[in-house]
Amino acid sequence: MTDMRVAAVGVHVLDTHVIGVESIPAGSDGQLVDTIRMSPAGTAGGTAVVLSRLGAEVVSVGAVGTDPIADVLLALLAREGVNVSGLVRKADQQTSASVLPVRPNGDRPAWHCIGANGAFTLDDLAPGALEGITHLHLGGPEFLGGEVAGELLARARAQGAVTSLDVLAPGDPDLLAWIAAALPHTDYLLPNDEQVLGFTGASTLADGARALVDAGVGCVAVTQGRRGALVVTADEVVEVPAYAVDAIDTTGCGDAFSAGFLRGLSLGRDLRGAAELGCATAAQVAQGLGTDAGSYDLEAVLAFADGADGADREAAPA
Repeated sequence: MTDMRVAAVGVHVLDTHVIGVESIPAGSDGQLVDTIRMSPAGTAGGTAVVLSRLGAEVVSVGAVGTDPIADVLLALLAREGVNVSGLVRKADQQTSASVLPVRPNGDRPAWHCIGANGAFTLDDLAPGALEGITHLHLGGPEFLGGEVAGELLARARAQGAVTSLDVLAPGDPDLLAWIAAALPHTDYLLPNDEQVLGFTGASTLADGARALVDAGVGCVAVTQGRRGALVVTADEVVEVPAYAVDAIDTTGCGDAFSAGFLRGLSLGRDLRGAAELGCATAAQVAQGLGTDAGSYDLEAVLAFADGADGADREAAPA
C-alpha cells in the first residue's frame, strides 16, 4: 500500500547502541560488552524508517555531514526503502550522532552530538521536495523555530497534506513558547507524557493535552511509556493500553508509535484504531535494538494489533 507519501523533515541521527554496559571503565581500562549496533534514528529519521516498513512512500529531508557517519546513515535509510535525496550534505558539519550505553537493567543514558541537524534551514529544501506528498512529518521543530516551522507546515497544508509534529527536546514552557507559532498549522502533535506536563504545567496528562489543543493543535497523541497512549482532541479523549512484550531496548519506540499512528490514520482507522496500531508498532521495536529492529511489515503489525486480547495489553513501552 503506497497510498501514503510522506516527507519526514528534520532530525536524522545515527545511533550506536552498546548493550551490557555495567559502568564506565576507570582510567584507560577496557570492558567487554554484549553487542554494539548502529541504527538510523531521530524524530524524522526513525519515523521515516518505520513508515517505510509500514508501506508508506517516504522521502527524508534534512541535513547531514560529508563524514563517514553520514555514509552509514544514508546507507541504512536507503536499505529500508527511504528516499534520501532530500538530505543535503554540509561539508562544515558533522552528522548528528548518539551513543547509547544500555545498562543490564535497561537504563539507557545517552551521549549526543547535534551536528548538522542544527544547521538545517528551509533554504536546504530542494525545489519540488514536497511535491506530491500526502503527509509532512516534522521532527524537531525547535531547530527551525516556531515561525519557520509554521511556514513549512502551512506550505504542506496548502497543497493538501496532513501535518504532524514531534518535538525532540524535553518539555519546558520556554520551549513551547519558542515553537508556539507552528502549533496552529499542526494536525497531529506527537509528544511524550513528560513533554506535555513540562510544556503546560498541567496536573494531569489529559489537561495538558487539552491545553495544547487550545493552543491550536488539531489532535494530541501522547505516548506514556508502559501505560500506552492518550489521544486528545477538542471533542474526545481516548486512552489505549500498551502491549505486553519482552522489551530489550525502548530506544525509538516513540518514533515507532508516531509512524504507526499516522499510518493507521492513513488507512482510515479512527483515533483508537490508529493509536492501537501505534502501540503495536512500538512493541515491535521494543523487542530489538534500534528503530530498525526486527523484520516486521504492515501486515504483521496489523495482525499483532488486531489479534491481541486484553491479556496482551499491558506493560510494553510506547
